[in-house]
Amino acid sequence: MRVLAAMSGGVDSAVAAARAVDAGHDVVGVHLALSRMPGTLRTGSRGCCTVEDSNDAWRACDLLGIPYYVWDFSERFKEDVVQDFIDEYAAGRTPNPCMRCNERIKFAALLEKAIALGFDAVCTGHYAKVITDADGNPELHRAADWAKDQSYVLGVLTHEQLKHSMFPLADTPSKAEVRAEAEARGLSVAKKPDSHDICFIPDGDTAGWLAEKIDMTDGEIVDETGAKVGGHTGSNQFTVGQRRGLKLGTPAADGKPRFVLEIRPKENKVIVGPHALLAIDSIQGIKVSWAGLPIAEVATGAEFECYAQVRAHGDPVPARAFVTEEMDDGVSRQQLHVTLVEPLRGVAPGQTIVLYQGSRVLGQATIDTARSLARPELP
Repeated sequence: MRVLAAMSGGVDSAVAAARAVDAGHDVVGVHLALSRMPGTLRTGSRGCCTVEDSNDAWRACDLLGIPYYVWDFSERFKEDVVQDFIDEYAAGRTPNPCMRCNERIKFAALLEKAIALGFDAVCTGHYAKVITDADGNPELHRAADWAKDQSYVLGVLTHEQLKHSMFPLADTPSKAEVRAEAEARGLSVAKKPDSHDICFIPDGDTAGWLAEKIDMTDGEIVDETGAKVGGHTGSNQFTVGQRRGLKLGTPAADGKPRFVLEIRPKENKVIVGPHALLAIDSIQGIKVSWAGLPIAEVATGAEFECYAQVRAHGDPVPARAFVTEEMDDGVSRQQLHVTLVEPLRGVAPGQTIVLYQGSRVLGQATIDTARSLARPELP
């Protein structure tokens, strides 16, 4: 096949491209330039898609003997990922920018351009697996190494996108093996640290970065009874489950720490309370999509058993789910309703919930509401 290898500049994408070459595919490497902002042209390995990463990707392609290009997706990244991140926080939600980048950049904009140029598939260094069923339909599954599994952040991929996705690291038992293989191949990125943090926030200070993008207004922090216990300089700088940096003027009666339970941007209010009140067992999701063909229960609205995961490296918990069709501005849209058999803590609107059956990813939704069926409504 003609394969476009997305080269982030890291060890995973370099080894994935090498394996695609070994498999006999006609491979071309491409690095995505996602920002023209000087602040993101940093040194080190806090994020991804830096100038250093571009150079590392070029060296890997040169060693592999494949063509290398840099594609400028900075404007689309700014609109679809960075602005979305700002808008979500402004609305009091907690977004996942890596999920949005996979959805709108790496497997939408990139794949669209790749297909237009005659490529059959896009190859990445994600740890996940595409399995084809007896009818030739693709399914997304967890990688062999569950510790490195990245199927959660790929849960946004659609049936059509999965048909053109290639993950050569799917069956690799560990990251150590990938690094050893990179070293044996002579790839300079063999010992390069993994990227972390949000790539477009250079110093990792999300609250400080948001303060420059969102109008912050002083407001109240109240406890679960409605009593004022402190103040803030902008509700948008908080996240559900947060403990540090609350600067509460009134200690809890039991002397124990308090956590952010809810953020209400319209009221500019932050509600805090004990750790026990963070437990969530009922979730409603919007912007629903299915990784491959949806299971039969989706069409009938029947309840089905599954596992739910709400963080990239979080543990999946048993759950029951069903789908309804709701009218939104005259358009019928799916809503996902999930009841968690085991409660989760720190679940916030804006996060992504991904459903699994065994190792298979069923689909995902953006969390619209998260609450406890046993907890009374907060004031």
